[in-house]
Amino acid sequence: MFQPPPAPGQPGMPPGGPVVFQPPPPGGSLGGGPPPPGGPPGGPPPPGAAPGANFYQAGNAPGPAAPGVQGGGMAPPQQADNVDYSVQIPSRILQLTAGKLAQTAAVANSCKIPFGGVLRPLAPDQSPEEEAEVPTIQPGTSGIVRCKRCRTYVNAYVAWSDHGRKWRCNICAQMNETPSAYFCHLDEHGLRQDRHERPELCHGVVEYIAPAEYMVRPPQEPAYFFVIDVSATAVESGMLHSVSAAIKASLDDLPGRTRTKVGFITFDNGVHYYNLDPDMANPQMLVVSDLKELFVPLPEHLLVNLQDSRDIVENFLDNLPEMFAKRPVYGQSCLGPALKAAFTVAKAIGGKMCVFQSIQPNLGDGALKPREQPGIMGTPKEVTMLRSEAGNAWYKDTAVEFSRQQISVDMFLFPYQYMDLAALGELAKFTAGSMHSYPMFQKEQDGPRFEAQLKSILTQKTAFESVMRIRCTKGMRITNFYGNFYIRGTDLMALPNCNRDSVFGFDLVHEDPNISFSHVTIQGALLYTSDAGERRIRVMTQAIPVSGLLTEVVASVNVDACTALLSKQAVEVVLKSGLDNARMRMQQVCVEIIRAAKGGDRRTVSGYSVPGQQADNNPEEKPIPDNLKLLPLYTLAIMKNVAFRGGMDVHPDQRVQAYYIINELFVTDMKHFIYPRMFALHEMGASAGHALGDNGGSNDVDPETVAGHNRIQLPPVVSLSVENLSSNGVFLLDNGVEMYLWVGSAADLNIVGSLFGVHSLDDIDPSQIRIQTSGDDFANRFGSIVTALHEGKYSDAD
Repeated sequence: MFQPPPAPGQPGMPPGGPVVFQPPPPGGSLGGGPPPPGGPPGGPPPPGAAPGANFYQAGNAPGPAAPGVQGGGMAPPQQADNVDYSVQIPSRILQLTAGKLAQTAAVANSCKIPFGGVLRPLAPDQSPEEEAEVPTIQPGTSGIVRCKRCRTYVNAYVAWSDHGRKWRCNICAQMNETPSAYFCHLDEHGLRQDRHERPELCHGVVEYIAPAEYMVRPPQEPAYFFVIDVSATAVESGMLHSVSAAIKASLDDLPGRTRTKVGFITFDNGVHYYNLDPDMANPQMLVVSDLKELFVPLPEHLLVNLQDSRDIVENFLDNLPEMFAKRPVYGQSCLGPALKAAFTVAKAIGGKMCVFQSIQPNLGDGALKPREQPGIMGTPKEVTMLRSEAGNAWYKDTAVEFSRQQISVDMFLFPYQYMDLAALGELAKFTAGSMHSYPMFQKEQDGPRFEAQLKSILTQKTAFESVMRIRCTKGMRITNFYGNFYIRGTDLMALPNCNRDSVFGFDLVHEDPNISFSHVTIQGALLYTSDAGERRIRVMTQAIPVSGLLTEVVASVNVDACTALLSKQAVEVVLKSGLDNARMRMQQVCVEIIRAAKGGDRRTVSGYSVPGQQADNNPEEKPIPDNLKLLPLYTLAIMKNVAFRGGMDVHPDQRVQAYYIINELFVTDMKHFIYPRMFALHEMGASAGHALGDNGGSNDVDPETVAGHNRIQLPPVVSLSVENLSSNGVFLLDNGVEMYLWVGSAADLNIVGSLFGVHSLDDIDPSQIRIQTSGDDFANRFGSIVTALHEGKYSDAD
């Protein structure tokens, strides 16, 4: 019999732990009985077949799926109401630009909607009401059931036939035989009787514990390697001190616990290795000055177990800020050789590499030439500074090699002048890392924000040695992935690291003129190693209904997801053909979508309207559909964003950083980045800044009025208009990345005193102002609001 998992708190299950499902016996537990004599045909998967995982979010109540199809030929069109659309991927993980897809390529071309989606595979839970963990399944003797042709994982939308002996793939329509150990009889609706006992058949998101077939090598220990610039600029700005403090504060919470490994390399005009042998009292620095004949001076103890070498690692971090203060090296940086040295040490294991850089690299491999040309800013030639220098592929080639060895690079840059983020950023882009810049960094002002951000990145849940593939039903095709990754082959995304902030966009286009099914299925699968050393597969599957009516497709548009995908597409357009073309395309797409929405349904043949239809003489006078009313506003906001706006006042490094931010933001965060929220602090009620009570109606609260896991209530939001700025007001502007406080000249002195500790801001040096997030009641509530808005986003107010 199927054994239900123990409840949280019972023996064998820690509180809040994952639910592990053991497969039910053949035949299920709902009276299906044993299979016919001889058992169902098929047996285990063919040799070399890789097991799989599926994930689905459970709906309110599982409903009937499509009945089994008849054998032979393509699956016939299915009725839409036979598909259980409540089995979906949570919106925090996947959002599509439209809830319905066009049934024909002609309708898709007419409505002009950019079909696609934005995926965040490891998105954290957003509220306590959400399930703490997705179901975890230990495969049985049948392994993980997959399609023998396209390798799709079995899911809630496959069709069962021949009394459960066969199932038809909902991606490629291949008929597959059911393994004997996976067999179960069907009910009167053609559905498996055990579907509610198998998470892969009733959930949108599940994880499988992967068997040995998914391991090219044994799972490696989580490794963190730090490559730190110690030139004079890094020392004098306080960057080195902040780096040391943030790393030390993160040691207790690094993923992997007793298995975690760490290592350090510093560099200026030479490369410095560090022997962290736990038997030594102090770390030993080994200097290699010959950048052309670089070698590793020590065979071991350069990457060490953190638990064993904890004392010597802390000793090193305590002394690092002062080690290079007496003899600083000015204006020289050998980042390229330092990266090669770190790669040599870390390549056997892989892991996360964090690079801290304060000046443009100018020595050895990877040296960059100053390319800043103020004269071409604001002209079509500006795009040459927004992409890496033609003919110089050193950083891309290095990144690809890092990716092959499962090393992800996070770049932390502290520019005081042009640094060429376009070239340096390729290290992060092709290794599934991230890039963060802190222009004109000063420890007192920018240190707390940077340290909080670095600690959050280091201690967040991380998937190592990852790859991901997204599939869709035959007749549609997924193209143009967006984000930070390296594509192996045609569609396999190599992700040495994947975490809660990893976001990927994709386009969905018609491959055939007509879709013969009532719905299209999208399935994503992420194979990764957990920080506990367990190989897992997270599979995400969702069905999307199709419609032949343009009005139905337009009415299903998710304007937030559409805006996010358009922003990611615009970044690619900029790098290919320039800022002007990107702005023009965004405007054109917006206009065409609105025009198509106002035009309504028209019968067409080969793209031409059918004669005899009643023409609408004044389509422009029709109102914009409610779900599209914000599209023009968001489009204008994108065009005015620092990433795309024209003029000569935006530094090229600033634009490039904005492009990386756009590629790394999920739907809600993207909306706030292009159209920030402005909170009226002087009008916030007594409940603002406090957690939402559990008594009554909390589930019906607008998610835009609360923030954070504790559901902190937010102050009232006002529209972004100068008319709303009053001299007696205090406003908090939040774009999801940075915060700004606007204080009117006649603001309430009590509020000013609570926020700044003074009763007047007149004659005070702005650089000396410090915002108070604790003290009296107002400051405490303000601090709770700031923390909740950027919970896990490591930002603070400027």
